[in-house]
Amino acid sequence: MKPSATEWVSKAEGDFATAGRELRARRSPNYDAVCFHCQQCAEKYLKAVLQENDKHIPKIHNLVELMLLCEEVDGSFEMLRADLVAMERYAVRGRYPGEVAEKEDARSAYAAVGTVRKFVRQKLGLK
Repeated sequence: MKPSATEWVSKAEGDFATAGRELRARRSPNYDAVCFHCQQCAEKYLKAVLQENDKHIPKIHNLVELMLLCEEVDGSFEMLRADLVAMERYAVRGRYPGEVAEKEDARSAYAAVGTVRKFVRQKLGLK
C-alpha cells in the first residue's frame, strides 16, 4: 500500500480505537465523541481508498459523496450506503448544543463503522 494511503488508515484506526475506548468507558462515557469518531473513521478509510487509487481527495466530510467517488474504483462500495448514511449526521451532530447522542446511537455508529472498516480493509488488502 502507498505510504500516503497508510497514513489515512493509521488516522482511521486512531479514530476507531478512540470510539471503542469511549464506548466502553464506565465513568462518564461521551457518546457524542463515539459517534463523531466513528464518522471520522469511515471518512478516513474512504479517503485511504481514494489515495491508494490515485484519485483526488476532496476536502469534504460527506460520506455518501466519498462513497460515490470510491464506486468509480469499485462498484461494490454501494453496499456500504446504509451504514454511511447512518453515520453521516455525526460529522456535526453532538458537537454543538441541542443534540446529544445516547448509548444506543453510539452502539449503532460503532457497529456501522465496524462494517465499513472491515469492508475497506479487505479492499485494501489489510487483515
